[in-house]
Amino acid sequence: MQEQSTHSDNSNDPVVDAFKAGSLIVYPTEAVMGIGCDPDNEDAVNQLLALKQRPVEKGVILIAATYSQLLPYVNDDAIGLDRRTEIFSSWPGHITWVLPKAKSTPAWLSGEFDSIAVRVTSHPVVCELCHKLGKPLVSTSANLSGQPPAMSVDEAKAVFGDSVFYVEGPLGGRDKPSVIKDGATGKIIRG
Repeated sequence: MQEQSTHSDNSNDPVVDAFKAGSLIVYPTEAVMGIGCDPDNEDAVNQLLALKQRPVEKGVILIAATYSQLLPYVNDDAIGLDRRTEIFSSWPGHITWVLPKAKSTPAWLSGEFDSIAVRVTSHPVVCELCHKLGKPLVSTSANLSGQPPAMSVDEAKAVFGDSVFYVEGPLGGRDKPSVIKDGATGKIIRG
């Protein structure tokens, strides 16, 4: 059983080591336990998609502590000026926005789309995690396809056993996973 270290020296931090090694990481989010990995590690993303039985064509959500962590994956210049206030005033928070992707964003993140789903979280454990890692995490609910999401580390351990790294912490108190909105129109995709 691996759990997050609390010291700030990242050189010997087990979660940083696990992330760099391509491990999948289970952590608390605003509503459910999430499972994620390094968005730039294709093998880790493919392992996550296989575990979740999720097709790569659907794309994934990136969750970050700051918008600047998302800039390598988002085409910021393509976000309409008329949309920026609504998008950026909703963060940090529980709203995921589908935004134009950067040209360099790999298909293992965006799937068949020319956009990518991103969120700047307000959850303190995830913020600290993303700050430690220096980048966003791929974020999806910690469950197998068709099953309810885990609501605690213990529930996640019952599903994933020792195959992933666990970060302890409370859920953020929301009763549903993040709302997903279209960044071009503001329309709700999942709500």
